Amino acid sequence: MPPSTPATEAALDPWHSLLAEAEQTAAAEPLLGALLHAMLLSRGSFAEALGAVLAERLADPFLGADRLAALAGEVLAAEPGIAEAARADLRAIGTRDPAAATGLLGPFLYYKGFHALEAHRIAHWLWAGGRVALAGFLQARIARVLAIDIHPAARFGHGVFIDHGTGVVVGETAVVGNDVSILQGVTLGGTGKETGDRHPKVRDGVLLGAGAKVLGNVVIGRGAKVGAGSVVLRDVPPCATVAGVPARIVGWCGEAVPALAMNHALPAGEDAS
Repeated sequence: MPPSTPATEAALDPWHSLLAEAEQTAAAEPLLGALLHAMLLSRGSFAEALGAVLAERLADPFLGADRLAALAGEVLAAEPGIAEAARADLRAIGTRDPAAATGLLGPFLYYKGFHALEAHRIAHWLWAGGRVALAGFLQARIARVLAIDIHPAARFGHGVFIDHGTGVVVGETAVVGNDVSILQGVTLGGTGKETGDRHPKVRDGVLLGAGAKVLGNVVIGRGAKVGAGSVVLRDVPPCATVAGVPARIVGWCGEAVPALAMNHALPAGEDAS
């Protein structure tokens, strides 16, 4: 492996670029100075700032921002992999969302898809550790504040991008791999009252279009694409493009990793009808 350089280290860890953006923004827009100081400029690390941002978003009269920040700090210290995954998720936004082309400060502070996913990672750690009631509280706050409902038991890889996020629902036994992109209104749900392992498994590099519904213990193969508004009830082969209600194969993905390309177009001559 070649030795790291300051440029490659900055690409891997967005912390210093976030601080630089915050300082520039505070100078250009003094009305945001207090926010930027509280969330970033007074913090000693990416993990500490992440905890502060999530706490500010999810605080309620019973668990205020200070107590939630302390909880986030406890979890992030116990499991550093959560902050590493969050860095990868933030980098994913920077490379896949044209709206984030000017920098990562806006996504870090304001993107609810990012906030919901990172708060879920904390809730998942609590769930796995037997702190089920507290994990359930966080799930409820995420759903109420951010309109994204992810069961604390669901599992996510790194480099996941939840774009816009409103209306995303992810069930208890769902598994989402690495480098997956999920648009607004996506459901990874069950088909009824089944028990046990009953939710979708989304492999690496999958692109799930806006409003797609994937129901049941089905597998969306590596590098597949699900068209907007589709209803998937059966396994999808790797690299396939599916669309329609119910979804059917309409072609094969032209990109090696559809989630990174973010190309929602269907093959020529096909539609989701």
